[in-house]
Amino acid sequence: MVKKLVVKKLKSVGIDSQLSATIRDSAEQIWLAGLGAFAKAQEEGTRVYDALIREGEAIQKKTRKVTEDKVTEMAAKATGTWDKLEQVFENRVARSLNSLGVPTKADVEQLAKRVAELKAEVEKLNRGAAKATKPASAAKPVRRAPKAVAKAASKAAPKAAA
Repeated sequence: MVKKLVVKKLKSVGIDSQLSATIRDSAEQIWLAGLGAFAKAQEEGTRVYDALIREGEAIQKKTRKVTEDKVTEMAAKATGTWDKLEQVFENRVARSLNSLGVPTKADVEQLAKRVAELKAEVEKLNRGAAKATKPASAAKPVRRAPKAVAKAASKAAPKAAA
């Protein structure tokens, strides 16, 4: 029996030794893997960091572009709204001025055109009156003062119209 216990003990000690050796080997491998990971992280850390910076810059560019597009779109909408508001204001002011009897720009332009037409007619009549008062047989033209020309034109104008 003693022999059996000793053999059993030896066998269990051998199994324990193998188990502890396996555990020790695994722990050592884990330790070495950790050291390797640390070394690799130090080695590749700057590359990963630089890659992250490049990705961040790309995202920032995309974000800026989208933001600028949105701002441009909103500015266009705001301009359109402002133009509509300005038109409404101009229409109301024009209605108010019209109700007060203030002539519009078109009215003033039409009046200026009519004045120019009448001026041309008056000048035409004055030239015709000046020719009618000139003696045909006189060798020397008679000089008249501007008042005399105006009087003659005013007398000749009703005759030319008739």
